[in-house]
Amino acid sequence: MSSTADEEEPEGRGISVVGSLSAVVGEISGMQECRGPFHRAYCDLARRVKLLSPFFDELRDSAEEKFIGENESQALGVLLDALVAAKELLRAVNEGSKLYQALQGEKYASNFQEVTEKIEKALSGLPYDKFDIPEEVREQIELVHAQFRRAKERMEFPDPQLLADLSSIRNGDHCDQVLLQRLSEKLQLRTINDLKKESVALHEMVISSGGDPEDSVVGRSFTRALIDCLEEMSTLLKMLKDSGIVENHPAVLESLENKTSLAKHRSPVIPDDFRCPISLELMKDPVIVSTGQTYERSCIQKWLDAGHKTCPKTQQNLTHTTLTPNFVLKSLIAQWCEANGMEPPRKSGSSHDKRPAGYSDCDRGGINALLEKLRSSNQEVQRAAVGELRLLAKRNADNRVCIAEAGAIPLLVELLQSPDPRTQEHAVTALLNLSINESNKSSIVDAQAIPKIVQVLKNGSMEARENAAATLFSLSVIDANKITIGAAGAIPALIDLLCEGSPRGKKDAATAIFNLSIYQGNKVRAVKAGIIVHLLRLLTDPSGGMLDEALAIMAILASHHEGRHAIAEASLFRYWWK
Repeated sequence: MSSTADEEEPEGRGISVVGSLSAVVGEISGMQECRGPFHRAYCDLARRVKLLSPFFDELRDSAEEKFIGENESQALGVLLDALVAAKELLRAVNEGSKLYQALQGEKYASNFQEVTEKIEKALSGLPYDKFDIPEEVREQIELVHAQFRRAKERMEFPDPQLLADLSSIRNGDHCDQVLLQRLSEKLQLRTINDLKKESVALHEMVISSGGDPEDSVVGRSFTRALIDCLEEMSTLLKMLKDSGIVENHPAVLESLENKTSLAKHRSPVIPDDFRCPISLELMKDPVIVSTGQTYERSCIQKWLDAGHKTCPKTQQNLTHTTLTPNFVLKSLIAQWCEANGMEPPRKSGSSHDKRPAGYSDCDRGGINALLEKLRSSNQEVQRAAVGELRLLAKRNADNRVCIAEAGAIPLLVELLQSPDPRTQEHAVTALLNLSINESNKSSIVDAQAIPKIVQVLKNGSMEARENAAATLFSLSVIDANKITIGAAGAIPALIDLLCEGSPRGKKDAATAIFNLSIYQGNKVRAVKAGIIVHLLRLLTDPSGGMLDEALAIMAILASHHEGRHAIAEASLFRYWWK
């Protein structure tokens, strides 16, 4: 039976809204950095919106594969309206008069707060449980949502010193070179072209206000404020010009009077390649991760310390967490700064660098107390304690070291056999988080964890199975563990997860299978467990999102003669069956 137009409409609307969300974020990402009285508010809002991009990318992918319901579409539509309002505000601040923004500071601060509240409310109304998105993306959205929640509680006003300096100018008070220099810096009026841009922005605001200030009380007030601002700007810019702070050129005042067009030249814009993809700031200490992407060291270290095991930009799994200094890029950044008259960024010593040997931020007393609760005969006490350890192990590198040193690993391994599914799930996830630390990998294996993790992979809840697969992948980074994990019977259970798991679980299972199959003996195990048929099915299902993973596993199995034989046999069977 064919679907009616009414039945197809919600899905189409869902895909359309997701596409529009991605487009709005793309427009905001393409905006140049804004300087002026609301530089911080502008950058914070733009940065938070850009961090939503992975969420929309995942939604776009899933929207092409499955139905997006009417309620979800409506919630996304509310978010789209909020982001469009943010885009318009950012554009107005970026292209508008910086002096007018300073003089109308309360109005612009209120605008930023209203947009922030609108986005936060829209994020609160999203039915996240209805969207098929990876855990890492969900966590990132929760962090961004928390940022908007905190931001809506405060208003970002211009620098009080800037307002005081402008007041001195307007009141005719004493005006010295230091004050003018401050105004030039804070308003970003450093060159002739900056002054032209400011002049054009003000005049365009007067024209766009309606042309007739007598139309209404609001119109009269708005236009009068603009005209006053224009007059004050002329006075201020003449002072700046005469002081020699701004490039001295007779065209300055002429441009104010004649409303000349804005010159194309702008203040130096930091090249995208010089910005950290996380902070969007100029990098001081660029480092390369295993995917080849470069980040500011402190930013990517915080990401890793939070327990993430993917590249923030590409969402690829990191094969290791070593950070390699990017000396070439660092040299290029220094050269660019020198060419543009900027102070080269200096690496500030990280808090880790300044710590004495053996020092750690973790709460050792609290961790020891949690370990005592793990030994409790009360199941609820155990469950709460292991859940807290799971979160602590995810939070940062110090906690992972402290938890292991306190002797938690053997206790967590024992809890993998807990009759309580939630306790079992917490235990395997805590071990996954602890395994991020290289030395902890050996401790986990020495505690005879692998056979028990495999049992969780076979019999646990779906989330426990998926995290067990991720744990086995983490442990299999050490070559000797590939043999142990394969011998423990992990591969058939991973193949089951590859067929039955959620999108995230399937990818974790595929990654673990690929890594284990580097060892020849595990290739044979995978072939004998019947993986080829399942891989062929994934390869012929473009909507499943597993093409790359299936192809990679197929390629590595084809390097073994049994794998080649099984591929040929399965392909022939499929041909005759058709």
